Amino acid sequence: MGILKRAISKDASVVSMVLDATDIVNKIESIHKTSAVVTAALGRLSIAASMMGYGLKGKNDSVTVKIDGGGPAGMLIAVADGMGNVKCYVQNPVVEIPLNSIGKLDVSGAVGTNGTLTVSKDLGLKEPYCGMVPIISGEIGEDIANYFVSSEQVPTVCGLGVLVNPDLSVKCAGGFLVQLLPFADENCISVIEKNISEIKSVTELFMSGKSAEEIALDLLEGLEPNILDSNEPVYKCDCSLERTQRILSGLNSKELESMAREQEITEVCCNFCNKIYSFSSKEILDIKNLKKF
Repeated sequence: MGILKRAISKDASVVSMVLDATDIVNKIESIHKTSAVVTAALGRLSIAASMMGYGLKGKNDSVTVKIDGGGPAGMLIAVADGMGNVKCYVQNPVVEIPLNSIGKLDVSGAVGTNGTLTVSKDLGLKEPYCGMVPIISGEIGEDIANYFVSSEQVPTVCGLGVLVNPDLSVKCAGGFLVQLLPFADENCISVIEKNISEIKSVTELFMSGKSAEEIALDLLEGLEPNILDSNEPVYKCDCSLERTQRILSGLNSKELESMAREQEITEVCCNFCNKIYSFSSKEILDIKNLKKF
């Protein structure tokens, strides 16, 4: 379970959001069996998606964030609902590359920098909103901030961090978003710039004992902030037998017939939680026959 806090300045011109996601990213590592650098990359993307999901207006809204930079980790995807609950997937969970020039996990090297960050929002409309920007660093935080500025014209600062133990468990993980609303004045902008320049990294903040609430207020120090709301998002996959049957029904009849003929049991594994759904040959044929109606 994560701890998410959102704060707002007294004049309501700037909002900060902070997520302590240590438990969520530990769950990600245990499900996907990721190497250290992929845990850091997938964790960062999931933290960002969770905060972006919570920033949507409706509880039933959702956001999908995909980064495909041509690196050895392949494509990374995180999906979050309007409560900040998140699930994720990575194409290549195990990547072993050297540390970067400052001795940290080389997230940019794993993700790659030759590609795009895509954000798709399902807001209950006929068509989802979709925005795409080139990857600028592969560190993910900067790429998320660039997306907000380029695609949504919302000045944003994004900090993300994942600290991985030698045994590959997650010691600390979290992130923050600071977003300026259109009527923010120059003084407010100067205060935020000063606060950001003085703040430690996300993992240092949490490791020093700071709570999500304290960090959310610190980010808006000097602007008389108050806590706006809070939530406890979790890693949550919404796969089901019915949804898996619908996916299979999307295959053509020849594919389903071949599947039923070649194996007595067909297993379908969910990419987000690794749950396996099993279907007998008869059940596969039943799905094929239902397609006729």
